[in-house]
Amino acid sequence: MVGFLSISAPGPHAPFVAAFNRGLREVGFNEGQNVAIEYRWAEGQFDRLPALAADLASRKVGVIAAVSGDVSIRAANSASSTIPVVFITGSDPVQNGMVASLARPGGNLTGFSMISTELTAKRFELLSELVPKVTTIAFLVNPKYHSATEGQAPLVLRAASAKGIRLHILNAGSEGELEPAFASLAQVKADALLVATDPFFSSHRDQIVGLASRYVVPAIYEWKEFAAAGGLISYGRSLTALYRDVGIYVGKILKSAKPAELPVEQPTKFELVINLKTEWNVTFGCRLENASIIAGTNPAASD
Repeated sequence: MVGFLSISAPGPHAPFVAAFNRGLREVGFNEGQNVAIEYRWAEGQFDRLPALAADLASRKVGVIAAVSGDVSIRAANSASSTIPVVFITGSDPVQNGMVASLARPGGNLTGFSMISTELTAKRFELLSELVPKVTTIAFLVNPKYHSATEGQAPLVLRAASAKGIRLHILNAGSEGELEPAFASLAQVKADALLVATDPFFSSHRDQIVGLASRYVVPAIYEWKEFAAAGGLISYGRSLTALYRDVGIYVGKILKSAKPAELPVEQPTKFELVINLKTEWNVTFGCRLENASIIAGTNPAASD
């Protein structure tokens, strides 16, 4: 039995669940046939994750997929120090003390580190170059997600200071706070919007993209799924591909692989995706010819 722990809800997460199951099938596991999956959804409430993780542990699942960053990882590991956990994190799991090293994690945790903190600063730089005459950029942050407030925000503030660009932080930690956050864009006279990496934002990508369009602001995101939903620019890895990889790791552990010996993987390439169907490419003169461009590599990572 597999546990699946997410901050999201079943509807918005359906494409990623499908990708997770594809990964499982690639290593010989089919849900409902030779493996059962217990899904636990926090519905956007981070404080629900510990209880949901404890419930999975009480059911003695063989492995937990903790797919909502550090909060879900800690919840899963606190619920049980012996159940294997395959995680997705945007931070450095070695620096955070989650694993001994990327090559040999050494405990019951392994998974995928997306180096989202560094990529957020890179996205700020890209946005400042793509939007002509930018003077003010708004930064959408979930104040409940410490990876954004403690990791991403300081780097973006330094990048803004170096470029002489005003940065205005918009806070939204619930679905009801997204609309007021976007409504304040006109007040701060933001020329563009940077959306922090956050599992809550990922699960509300359609709403966020729709609000960016309604309030007429060009925005950049990490996951290309935002561009597929109608957003202008994304820079990072495919979230769908990432969930497939999580499924593969879970399947390997079900086949007796030890998480201590499965390396924590980082992305080896990043995609800059431009949605050519949006009006921004004309209005703001984005100088790009291709809808999907391999924009960088991570030579230190292994795939």
